[in-house]
Amino acid sequence: MENVQQPFFHRGPTPLARFLLAVSLALALIAADGRFGYLVHLQRAVAVIVHPLQQIALLPGWLSARVAGFFTTQSQLAVRNGVLEQQNLVNQAALLRLEALEQENARLRTLLDSRSTRPPGALFAEIVYSHRDPFTRRVIVDKGSSAGVAEGHPVVDAEGLVGQVTRVFPWSSRVTLITDKDMIVPVQVMRSGVRGVLYGTGSDGRLELRFMPFSADIQAGDRLVTSGIDGTYPAGLPVALVEEVERDAAQMFARVAARPATGVNRYRQVLILAQPAPETANPGMDDPPPAARRRAKKAG
Repeated sequence: MENVQQPFFHRGPTPLARFLLAVSLALALIAADGRFGYLVHLQRAVAVIVHPLQQIALLPGWLSARVAGFFTTQSQLAVRNGVLEQQNLVNQAALLRLEALEQENARLRTLLDSRSTRPPGALFAEIVYSHRDPFTRRVIVDKGSSAGVAEGHPVVDAEGLVGQVTRVFPWSSRVTLITDKDMIVPVQVMRSGVRGVLYGTGSDGRLELRFMPFSADIQAGDRLVTSGIDGTYPAGLPVALVEEVERDAAQMFARVAARPATGVNRYRQVLILAQPAPETANPGMDDPPPAARRRAKKAG
């Protein structure tokens, strides 16, 4: 059996001595580093060595924070996107209303500017609704006998003749548009001075200049204005623009189609020319004689 030799002396530094030695060494190092900066390079070296370990230790927390932030951000973005879409719809609706108001204001300014060129009795009115009968072209305006409106008064807008007041109520009036099939307007070709009678067809965009002689000086593009010889419409109001002229040697009269110069079915504001109308609406003084009507019907 092998014998293990025991050390001769078993005594070493006591724990208290070791502690005091460690404290003294630590204080000395702190004082030296604080006053002379001897340990700066050592601290840097230790920081470089420990940095990867710190990053590894912080990685789980960083990953959990990123994942939680990702889902939170996605939900917030979804909510914000919904709010922005709703706001966009509201803004678009407001923009459409603004554009409509701008167009209406421009229309009113044009109408008011044209009012200065009309007779002093021009009365501003607004179209309330269209007549219920689909076979007529009539509208109701918000001015009536209480405002001085009477039957036979012409109705115009900034572009020309719109129609004529044919029925008056205390606070409203009925206006028959020039496109109504029962409306007749004496007109004159602005270029050549040829007079004729313009008839409504019941269509918003079409008028007919009937009983025009085959050799009449009229052509496509001519402007038709009121002749003023009937005593109802003032002379010189724009009425229509000639679109088509057909001359057939087999027929006695030329066929002339025109379109209204005004927006008879688009705008809401009009002017009523409150001037005296001694005769009833559309007295037909320029109507061709019955013999001419019969010849035209036979030729057609």
